[in-house]
Amino acid sequence: MDWIDVFTRPIYRNIVVDSLKYCQQHKGLQVFSYVIMTNHIHLIVNSPNGHLSETLRDFKKFTAKTIISTILDGNESRRVWMLNRLNFNVNRNSRNENFQLRMH
Repeated sequence: MDWIDVFTRPIYRNIVVDSLKYCQQHKGLQVFSYVIMTNHIHLIVNSPNGHLSETLRDFKKFTAKTIISTILDGNESRRVWMLNRLNFNVNRNSRNENFQLRMH
């Protein structure tokens, strides 16, 4: 949200890569290409079992929760600013309780 440059740190990029690997191994996700920019990611993926939307939903949910947990528990120098920005966006989406990290 707000184009926060979350992925400037390797720890957050690694969360994305690990989540993609998990989805490949356990959900049958085919990853043809991906690029992680400083503030968003692009994926070219497929699910031969026909469950792409469910797989991506699970990927985004798990990845966002893991990134937020890492920000909360880690050594992030921008923690307060990042959490304030993510918390601000909760008010825009009633499905979230504390933070909004949009994964498209």
